[in-house]
Amino acid sequence: MIGEIENRSAHLLAIKSDVERQGDFIRFLIKEVEGAAFVDIEDVVTFVKWLDVELSRLVDERAVLKHFEWPEQKADALREAAFGYRDLKKIEEEASSFCDDPRQPCSSALKKMQALFEKLEHGVYSLARVRDGAMGRYRGYQIPWEWMQDTGIVSQIKLQSVKLAMKYLRRVSSELEAIKGGPDEEELMLQGVRFAFRVHQVDSTVTQCEHFRS
Repeated sequence: MIGEIENRSAHLLAIKSDVERQGDFIRFLIKEVEGAAFVDIEDVVTFVKWLDVELSRLVDERAVLKHFEWPEQKADALREAAFGYRDLKKIEEEASSFCDDPRQPCSSALKKMQALFEKLEHGVYSLARVRDGAMGRYRGYQIPWEWMQDTGIVSQIKLQSVKLAMKYLRRVSSELEAIKGGPDEEELMLQGVRFAFRVHQVDSTVTQCEHFRS
């Protein structure tokens, strides 16, 4: 108990020290956040990465910043936009670089493609759920929001989904030729149809959401 009290006291003293010594530095960061205005979402990603590195110098970010007029809502919106775009871009790049290895067993290859598509599917549905509210906030803070529209990162993800479906169906087709009417033929065909239907659902769901808003 004494050790915990001593550690707590040391932590509070470190916070107090940061508040006293880092005032000019924090006020500089406040001006940077308040004045931040971007056209390209990639610039937001770069800015947030820089901001997080700078804030990591503080012993306890939240505890120190609460002693200043920190623009928390705008900083949170910048981080939200940067992380949201970065995560979707990472998934899109993973899908675009995917290659089906013909030496790999069919079942393993199909499972890999299903898992990758589920990431794409989850990303699109998650964005569709939040973007109406997010775009309004981003506009107010001069944060790029166009990337959230159906013509932005979503269109790239949809394209990769279709390309993935083509790879999936090619693998199913080659396997059907190999087994030539074996007992697994019907199940393989059903797998191909289900996969193609799920890809179509993602495309149509996003398009319907965009049409409904307009």
